[in-house]
Amino acid sequence: MKSIKFYLIAFTVMASAAFVGCSDDDDDTMAQVRVNGVVFDNGDDFNGDVDGDFMGTGGNATRTFVWLNNLTTADYNADITASAEGTFTIIVLDANGNIVLNRSLDGASEPDSISGVTESGISGVWSVTITLGSFNGDGSFSLSEGN
Repeated sequence: MKSIKFYLIAFTVMASAAFVGCSDDDDDTMAQVRVNGVVFDNGDDFNGDVDGDFMGTGGNATRTFVWLNNLTTADYNADITASAEGTFTIIVLDANGNIVLNRSLDGASEPDSISGVTESGISGVWSVTITLGSFNGDGSFSLSEGN
């Protein structure tokens, strides 16, 4: 009978592999997105303030999560702290599926940060999609209920 330690190690390895998006078979190329300190799977849900970070070595990743927003707007912020190339994109849909935010940062040019308030939408369960394209570097993003 296999030990619990074996299953825990196997689960950890499988979970880690499932949450990293790679652009090709090159082991040195990857991109990863974390929210509130954890690497997440598409479709995970979050309540309250969202603090995320991302990193990549030239890879691509797209992650979507749902977020409960009890108000009609959200405050957002994103910053590339070290990047030579690639793009970061955040798209936020309100509870009716309407785009309230669609912003990008390009690692090869200024500005290296964005912030503000989304357009007004319908409160409830919002969808957030983070996309990294050929991203090389790291950065962070945040969302909180607006005013």
